[in-house]
Amino acid sequence: MAEGPGEGPRLAELLESGRRLWEELDSGTEPSSGAPAVQDKVRQGLEALRQAEAMVAQLDLFSENEELEEIASADLKFLPLPALLGALTLKQVDLNKRLEHLESARTHFWRFLKLCSSYGLGSFQLPPASPPGEEDTGSPAPGGPAAAQPSLVAMASSRQAKIERYKQKKELENRLASLRSFVEGGQADEDQIREFYTLQIRKWINTSLEEIESIDQEMVILRSRGSTKQPSAPPHGTSRQPRTPLKPFILTRDAAQAKVFGAGYPGLPTMTVDDWYEQRRRQGVVSAQSVPHRAPAGITDEELQKQQQEKKEEEDDEEALQKARNWDDWKDTHPRGYGNRQNMG
Repeated sequence: MAEGPGEGPRLAELLESGRRLWEELDSGTEPSSGAPAVQDKVRQGLEALRQAEAMVAQLDLFSENEELEEIASADLKFLPLPALLGALTLKQVDLNKRLEHLESARTHFWRFLKLCSSYGLGSFQLPPASPPGEEDTGSPAPGGPAAAQPSLVAMASSRQAKIERYKQKKELENRLASLRSFVEGGQADEDQIREFYTLQIRKWINTSLEEIESIDQEMVILRSRGSTKQPSAPPHGTSRQPRTPLKPFILTRDAAQAKVFGAGYPGLPTMTVDDWYEQRRRQGVVSAQSVPHRAPAGITDEELQKQQQEKKEEEDDEEALQKARNWDDWKDTHPRGYGNRQNMG
């Protein structure tokens, strides 16, 4: 049916163009997948394969209601077209549309697997139509040890399936390599052509199963990352007043020290501790009770202690008076230098 006049060769050329571009990209000869030359090839391949897909749908080459034996051998090469589209879709590197590309590629791979399953090509379990997480999102996940056992069984089953697919892949590659030269050289008969295209289909089945598993894992990561990046709205009524920044300054013990030493460099104001406390009190940051009482300028620490001692004695502080009396009595019985054994005089 695909070899009809006018449309057959054109369809074959589109498929061959897309397949050739895919093989060039998959071989990894380009330095980077995000290079403009690479992305130009991706766009060209996608455009050719989309045109071919539209022509296949128009010609109605495949149907789920027919058997594999009813498909012409020359038409079998068009069956992996959706898988090729999915593989090229994954080559796009636009990060803003990465999730969209993953969903599109998964749809292509799943359609190809569903068509192969209806024809009985390969023994595999068809993945779900939608990725995990989109179905039954409202139902809570079961927990506990009872739920962990099935997951271990599923992991072991998945590992065994991967091993089997790897063995099949190596076997298919060897058989395809032995038949490719005959088919491309035009020396193959009808049975060899049919076997060659059937082997290509089986190879793409293994690739599609692996890609769908990888896509599902990446989509889970991207969705979780997108949910964490959403900014949380601030609660109502909790708007914070903007705070006026403090200007830099140097604290000094008194005004005389500020005048003598200064800041050490121009342009920086200097204030005493009392001035700073007074400024903070006017701003309402500290209360008047918390402001320490500083001594007047010019009074030393010894004079300040004497004044405090006299003030306590004037206020009839019993403890201070008793301490002063005991000190006077001790000085009467112990002359100056008492207890200094080195001064023998």
